[in-house]
Amino acid sequence: MSVIEGVTRDLLEKTEFLTIVTEGADGPHVVGNWGDYLRRLGLDGDRIVLPAGYYRKTEENLQRNARVQVLAASRAVQGSHGPGQGCLLHGAGALVSEGELADRVKTAFPWARGALVIEVERVELQL
Repeated sequence: MSVIEGVTRDLLEKTEFLTIVTEGADGPHVVGNWGDYLRRLGLDGDRIVLPAGYYRKTEENLQRNARVQVLAASRAVQGSHGPGQGCLLHGAGALVSEGELADRVKTAFPWARGALVIEVERVELQL
């Protein structure tokens, strides 16, 4: 059974921005990515693929600890208490610079040095 389904899938198809959090030796590290980049590459089951430009600290953190959290939200999705829904995705991530996924990302985004690949394991709805 997929964890990215229903409201979560709808939200990811409408979100404008994603916040990505990794854990480093000096604490949490936060980067972002655009929702339309996610949509251009498509959702692949429970895997999110995003273009990675610099993301040097993110890559370093993921090499030490693959745990990652992604926060997404959209006012275009009905929430529990009114307009607006969010979700927190928990999973494992890696920055991939070679292979099919990296090639697909580099074709769509020539400025990218690779793909940030996140295997989503659990979702928490917010709002």
